[in-house]
Parts: sequence; structure tokens; C-alpha cells
Amino acid sequence: MKLSKAILIISIVLLIDQISKIYIKLNYTLTTDSNNPIYDLDKFKLMFYENAGAAWGAEIPGEYGKLILVIFRVFAVCGIGYWLWSSIKKNGHKILILSIALIFAGALGNIIDSIFYGVIFSGSYHGAIATAFPDGGGYAGIGYGHVVDMLYFPLFDGVWPDWMPWVGGETFSFFNAIFNIADSSITIGVALLILFSKKAFPEKS
Repeated sequence: MKLSKAILIISIVLLIDQISKIYIKLNYTLTTDSNNPIYDLDKFKLMFYENAGAAWGAEIPGEYGKLILVIFRVFAVCGIGYWLWSSIKKNGHKILILSIALIFAGALGNIIDSIFYGVIFSGSYHGAIATAFPDGGGYAGIGYGHVVDMLYFPLFDGVWPDWMPWVGGETFSFFNAIFNIADSSITIGVALLILFSKKAFPEKS
């Protein structure tokens, strides 16, 4: 796969990701809970949630925890970008190039939120819709923005068996996470690498 095709894939993912996030950010208030979604199709719900930390809402504590996380993400994206460029230069398999391009696009999409959204938008609150480039400035400094999530797929509800420690008898939802297009791109890229690992990483004879 040529570099131009990889750039096209990255551009399409970024475009869809950022358009969806900006649309949600500028048109809806934060979702209070899964029973009050923006749009509800039973097994698919459109939500509005902001993630201040890493995956699954994890955060690094302390005043500079968020900034440390952003810096780490920037270095990670640079590393993935080099991996992509090197793989293309070495004529890597198209599955490998596609996978890395999807992972790179997803990681970059979420970094854009973290670095710029706090400066560009006013804060989103329950009952308040954000605006772009507000007169009083954004809701946070550069590098302290929140990642916008909106996709929720509660495929089914269940109850943990009573014999299981700590969670026995408690109810759960699968898949109980709110995510975005960038997250989906990363997940698909990783899944492709796992499913087609023999093609992506052929053994050298």
C-alpha cells in the first residue's frame, strides 16, 4: 500500500471522527445517564460523555497528570507514525499498513480533543450547550481538553453467577462503555493485526 492511500484512510477517519465530535459538542448537553440518551435504538444509543483521562476514564492524579498523559500520547502517536512510514518504506503487507493507519488515525483523533478542545470550546454541562471560540475563552488550557465520546452499545444485560467473588449476583451490561469513532478505529486496527498476524508479520525465510 502506498503512502498516499494510508494518508487518505487517516484523513477519512479523522474527518468523520472530528465532525461527529464537534456536532455532538455544539448541539447537545451532557447525557445524565443511559436511560436518557440523545437517540435510542435499544441496542444502540447515542450519548454525550466527556472523558478527561485515558481509556475507560482512567486518570493520572495530580495537577500535571493530564498534561503528562497528553505528552505521552503525543510521543506514542509519533512512534506509530514512524512505524507506519517505515512499514510503507519496507513494502509491508497491506493489512499491516491499513492496521497501523487506523491505529494512528484513532490516536491522533483523540489527541486533537485533549490538546485543543479546552481552548476552542466553552464547557459542556448538564443543561448547557457548548459554544465554539467563546468570548471568555475555552473551558481549559491547551493540553487539558476532554475527549468527546458518544457511541454506546449495551448489547445485553446479565447477572454474574453467585459463586463469583466480589461481583456475584450483581447485574451487568455488555458492552458497557461509551466510545467514539477514534476509539473504534484503534480497536479495528488492533483486531486486524491479531486476526491477520501471519500476513501482517510474515516469517522471514
